[in-house]
Amino acid sequence: MNGHELIGAPRVERDTAGPTPAIDPLRYCVMTTVALLTWAFGPAAVAVIAGIGFVAYWRATRDGLTRSRCVLKYPALVMGYLALACVAAGVALVR
Repeated sequence: MNGHELIGAPRVERDTAGPTPAIDPLRYCVMTTVALLTWAFGPAAVAVIAGIGFVAYWRATRDGLTRSRCVLKYPALVMGYLALACVAAGVALVR
């Protein structure tokens, strides 16, 4: 790491024809877009996205997933987090 790389950003192959960045910061653009959409649509967006994520992880664990690339690593923890987010969003919608 040369000090100019962003943590968690995927590397981009360098082109010998000219200088190009060592990383692709697309992930940060995607996270910002998701955050803005969530902010715009509020708890309903959180409930929908968390619900979809929970179902996706539930199906993946049924198909044999034992480790996730998510920070939480274990699918059961990820599903607990997503379920909690969905319930919290549901409570916020009711209030």
